[in-house]
Amino acid sequence: MVTIAFTGGGTGGHIFPGLALLPQLRNQFSSPSIFWIGSKKGMDRSIVEAAGLEFFGIPSGKLRRSFSLRNFFDFFRVAAGFFAARSILKRKKPVLLFSKGGFVSVPPCAAAASLGIPVFTHESDYSPGLATRINAIFAEKIFVPYEATGKFFKEKIRDKVIAAGNPIRAEFRDADPQRGRAFLGLGPGDRILLVLGGSLGAREVNALIQETLPELTKDYVVIHQTGDQSGGSADGEGKNGERYQVYPFIKEELPHILAAAELVICRCGAGTLWECASLRKPLIMIPLRGSGTRGDQVENARIFEEAGAGIGLHGAGSAADQLAEIVSVLAGDEKKREAMSTAAGNLVFIDASIRIVNELKKYIEEKI
Repeated sequence: MVTIAFTGGGTGGHIFPGLALLPQLRNQFSSPSIFWIGSKKGMDRSIVEAAGLEFFGIPSGKLRRSFSLRNFFDFFRVAAGFFAARSILKRKKPVLLFSKGGFVSVPPCAAAASLGIPVFTHESDYSPGLATRINAIFAEKIFVPYEATGKFFKEKIRDKVIAAGNPIRAEFRDADPQRGRAFLGLGPGDRILLVLGGSLGAREVNALIQETLPELTKDYVVIHQTGDQSGGSADGEGKNGERYQVYPFIKEELPHILAAAELVICRCGAGTLWECASLRKPLIMIPLRGSGTRGDQVENARIFEEAGAGIGLHGAGSAADQLAEIVSVLAGDEKKREAMSTAAGNLVFIDASIRIVNELKKYIEEKI
């Protein structure tokens, strides 16, 4: 039986794309044993265990490019994570470790390398984050979403880089819009605007929706995922008026609701953009930006904007007025929406799960 380790976490964007590989792995290998090493804090455990995988939580420290006294304390957390991961890997003896990034992935990748366990890593964003840059040192192969992403790596390791796209969970490819409408209690004539504030929420997005809600509901029923930390109903089934429904976090029904939506407003995490594009949804993108981010969402938004798949709202002028106008224009322009839909589909035609798992299988068959 083949044993494979996964690592990554901190946000859903560092977990869900890894989980998207599971069906293909199980197709290629007979009853593989798969486990996940992630952060002992936060959402990692609940998401991974809900997918049926064994989960091991380790201490983790945040990686920062800038000087901070917190780096001193986090150094010890990273060291503790290294030894914890090394103990797990030594006991479980996986044939390889697959990393989906995030700061928690660095200690397991370093630990795997110290034990001679091959490391494979995947970056979802247009440019690699610090964790991926470190993990690339240990990696046999580095999977990236776009050909142009390879330029961000040092020349001596570029031959390890494979442009594979981003894995998309099967439930998005197989989503049923009728099931989404039934969950929402909406009929075939109701036009749906879906707002994705992210799994942890986005105050800016949520505030913009509240400010523009009277304009948005003129054309659409607004379905708003606010995020677990942003209010909304505790059970995820709250409604606030016939034209506005609010949910802290939509779980199993999200693919089906997305399939039913005519238009999507979202942050610009790579996983969110690719999942929306897999269902050919026109996007209004509000990237996370400013001093608290490295600018990856702005870059992701630019890729989709240049391809014609979305319209970016970058904060110049009155954001509320801009958002209301963009939604109004798109609501009245079916040809524009169709063009954006086609562009979105063209961006994500690659089935990343197949490409990545085929590379993993080739490596495993050579080594076993």
